Amino acid sequence: MAVVVKNSVSKNIGTTEQNIISTTVSSKITVIGLSLTNILDTIVYVDVIVKDNTSNIESFYLKDTMVPTGTSLRAVSTGEKLVLDQNNTMKIKSSVANSIDVIASYAEIV
Repeated sequence: MAVVVKNSVSKNIGTTEQNIISTTVSSKITVIGLSLTNILDTIVYVDVIVKDNTSNIESFYLKDTMVPTGTSLRAVSTGEKLVLDQNNTMKIKSSVANSIDVIASYAEIV
């Protein structure tokens, strides 16, 4: 079993859900950092959703969380972890088009 540390960088996330990280049938991921930055001059609200693609069930990790103008939200930080099991996807969407930049740091177990 190998562990590989990676990151995922996404720009201009808006009102359509965007896949940030996905696992396969043979991998698991531990998210060790998740930063969501508001790049607009207005308050936006973000959702972070985890989907189990096997059962097709989605759950909110964050829902309608406010990110003030020009600030970053550290959704996973300071020792907190978010585990994505096999066949899971983490998705993010915002209340405003082209408003959020995302950096996710994670350890993938393959």
